[in-house]
Amino acid sequence: MSTLGFIEYDKASPEVRAVYDDIMATRKIDKVTNFWKALAHDPVRLKRTWEDTKEIMGAGALDPLVKELIYVAVSVSNQCDYCIAAHSAAARKKGMTEAMFNEMMAVVGLANQNNRLVAGHQVEVDEQFKAIG
Repeated sequence: MSTLGFIEYDKASPEVRAVYDDIMATRKIDKVTNFWKALAHDPVRLKRTWEDTKEIMGAGALDPLVKELIYVAVSVSNQCDYCIAAHSAAARKKGMTEAMFNEMMAVVGLANQNNRLVAGHQVEVDEQFKAIG
């Protein structure tokens, strides 16, 4: 259970229901997931987070599958079980294969390992990287 519990559709204010309706219509689902129901205790944040999510995760310069893979990678690094599950499911719906998942996890592992090594050794950034911007 979330800290404040979940606000179900039938108990939601009209403002929250409007966001829930948009989530369900946009995602073509018949039930709002727990993340949104937990955020519904703060309707302003709920709406802002949903609007940001629609804009950022929607069509853009990056392919939607790439966006989901990035989201999973960051979620793995941040150890967010909920987001790993939610965005892995979304990535599978967008075409993620087992091989893609495994390769992405290898990159995440390598990046986290090397990030710790760089931080521990306090490696300064090379001038050639600074020049690239």
